[in-house]
Amino acid sequence: MKLKIAALAMLAMTTGAGAADMAAPVPYTKAAAVAPGYNWSGFYVGAMGGFGWLRNQGNDFNGGFAGGTIGANWQMSSIVLGVEAEGAWADIGRTVTTGLVGASDQVRAFGSVTGRLGLAVDNFLLYGKGGFAAASNRIGVTVAGVTALDTQTHTGYTVGGGVEYGFTPNWSAKAEYLFAHYNSQNYFANILPPAGVASGSFDVHTVKVGINYRFGWGGPVVAKY
Repeated sequence: MKLKIAALAMLAMTTGAGAADMAAPVPYTKAAAVAPGYNWSGFYVGAMGGFGWLRNQGNDFNGGFAGGTIGANWQMSSIVLGVEAEGAWADIGRTVTTGLVGASDQVRAFGSVTGRLGLAVDNFLLYGKGGFAAASNRIGVTVAGVTALDTQTHTGYTVGGGVEYGFTPNWSAKAEYLFAHYNSQNYFANILPPAGVASGSFDVHTVKVGINYRFGWGGPVVAKY
């Protein structure tokens, strides 16, 4: 009888302990906050410079340039859309002299208005761009010490891409390559009527680095999982 009572007591204790365990509340743990992502949206201005080279009827030209940038980005999740305008002073050209005759061809300035499409990975932005391009080109001819100069504006298109890194919420640095194709123009029409001499079309390649300051709007982009 004593053994039976002891067994019943032990069973009651075990059942009570299990019920207590089941009834014990589970401690609340706050979910980890999702870290905000880098926000590429906003207007921006910047400075840039680099090196350019061109092909004109098989001849190689090269030189440096420096200028400025203005643009705006709109970020939607990891996709970044933008528009951008750039302009630069340039010294990309070549001078050839043979005896008493010399000739020079120099891109003195160029610019573009392009659209941008990018993929943002936090503060890294990989992008492509393309749009309208224009360049101011000067051709000079010297014969026996007498020089004639003519400057024309060539229009065309440009395409390329680059990578941009945001090292603070407002400041970013970029590296970029662009290809530009410019249409032919006529030179020295006032000296050689009726139409002067056609320059032929030409292509310009540029590599540049730059820095931008962005006037962002809104708060940080929050990653979604």
